[in-house]
Amino acid sequence: MQHVTRRALLGTAAALPLAAPARAAFPEQPVRIIVPWNAGGLADIVIRALAPAMSSSLGQSVVIDNRAGANGAVGTQFVARAPADGHTLILANAETHAINPLIYPRLAYNPVADFAPVTVFARGPFVLITRPGLGVDTLDAFLARVRAAPGRTTFASWGIGSTSHLAMELLARQARLEMLHVPFTGAAPASTALLAGQVDAMFLNAGPAEAAARDGRTKILGVGAAARIPLLPNVPTMAELGMPVDAGNWFGLLGPARTPDAAAQRIAQVTAEALRLPAVQEIYRVQAALPVTMTPAETGAFIAADRARWEPVVRALDIRLE
Repeated sequence: MQHVTRRALLGTAAALPLAAPARAAFPEQPVRIIVPWNAGGLADIVIRALAPAMSSSLGQSVVIDNRAGANGAVGTQFVARAPADGHTLILANAETHAINPLIYPRLAYNPVADFAPVTVFARGPFVLITRPGLGVDTLDAFLARVRAAPGRTTFASWGIGSTSHLAMELLARQARLEMLHVPFTGAAPASTALLAGQVDAMFLNAGPAEAAARDGRTKILGVGAAARIPLLPNVPTMAELGMPVDAGNWFGLLGPARTPDAAAQRIAQVTAEALRLPAVQEIYRVQAALPVTMTPAETGAFIAADRARWEPVVRALDIRLE
């Protein structure tokens, strides 16, 4: 029988590799989603509709934190500098990650290097609407009116370089129109001005536009989506009317750069699961938000393509903001 001394045992133990500490399953704490816009807008509504189901699946609270300012740049910059552990995410859209990098020379974040894509979960198509009493009921009639008095027709947006602004500029380029842009500080004041008859037209989120049209306060001329939408099944798309303007926004989640792949995949999974719930689908229907499911890899490619789509438009308009 071999005799093993206590010293030999200690020596053998010291030579063994140390076991790696077990990594806790994600998430280890509440997940905070920064919405870089004011509460009550479509971006805020679509993510708040998902938050309860996401929280239930993750076993942690999902907290919505509104940090508005600078066309979404304030909240986005905050997430770019947050710990890359998957517990802080940005509610991104076309403004924050496709358009802002093109119009702000001194943007405080890099839309590619500073973020890890997670998912795109919704699209929000715009509709072209006109003020009460403008006297046009079709897109052709609107175009004829604009052409009859170049530079006299006014259109509202929720800011220079916003998706509402660029959508109308796309229509103007396609139809060779001259209009006067009147920017506002948000969708609510812009649409309020239109309904009060202070401006002639605008591209607006389909949900609030449908409510206003139902009450007879505005006229919807066309939908800026690839296909007709459930909320407005009888309204033709801009493409059906001969002006294929892709007018709308998208909504997604991104984490800081180097967010673990496992965390990104998990968030994408629970987001997709939440989108299948009937209660969520009803909220989206009323708001005219279209559910979308994307993997992290698909999300990165989608955002890059959207940025490339807007670049020639911004360059042609020579938009530069400080």
